[in-house]
Amino acid sequence: MKPRIALATAGRNLQQLKADPRTVALIVAVPSLLLTLLYFVYDGGVRFTPIAVSMLGILPMLVMFLITSVAMLRERTTGTLERLLTTPLHRADLLAGYGAAFALAALVQSAVLVAISVWFLGVDTRGSILWVLLVAVFAAAVGVATGLLASAFARTEFQAVQFMPLFIGPQVFLCGLLAPREQMPDVLRWVSDCLPMTYAVDALKAVAAQPNPATDVLRDVGVLAAFAVGALVLAALSMPRRTR
Repeated sequence: MKPRIALATAGRNLQQLKADPRTVALIVAVPSLLLTLLYFVYDGGVRFTPIAVSMLGILPMLVMFLITSVAMLRERTTGTLERLLTTPLHRADLLAGYGAAFALAALVQSAVLVAISVWFLGVDTRGSILWVLLVAVFAAAVGVATGLLASAFARTEFQAVQFMPLFIGPQVFLCGLLAPREQMPDVLRWVSDCLPMTYAVDALKAVAAQPNPATDVLRDVGVLAAFAVGALVLAALSMPRRTR
């Protein structure tokens, strides 16, 4: 991989994002709107905060998965990817550039989401809000990486969207949002241990409950980083040049 080429690819992707205000709105505004809707569902009551804290890891992962999987499919179906790969650009450079560009978008998304949740929706955590932001960014990075991986197995943008229930649905059910993981059957708990969203939710719960959650958060963030890197490596190995 050549850093200069990867950075140039990231710059091109950021320019494309800048020229697409609807996608920018989807990345930045939609998670905050969904969390605000959840606030009114619970009428701002005591039940809102625990769920909202978990959603700060779930929503970035979900939205970034959708955006990146569709964006990469568009590169393939329009023939852009095939043309790019006739240049010195390697697949690893391409995916690193995409990862860097959308990771920056994920940082903005997470900052806006965390700011709104804390300063407007009253979400309170015992740990520093910076830990929440760190987890949200890494959760979004996993969404970017798995979105790129999913796009390698889809032929159309519609198929890329169809992968979302397969990649994201089980994680939402098993991450501990709907029911405590310790109350799940052993098989489901073992499966949840293999899913990245579990670690995002566990880290955020630690931030909510502990004044100094550094040990738990850094461990879970490390696992999220490993998932992201692993997904990017698999995407680089499996990414076809074009979609027929």
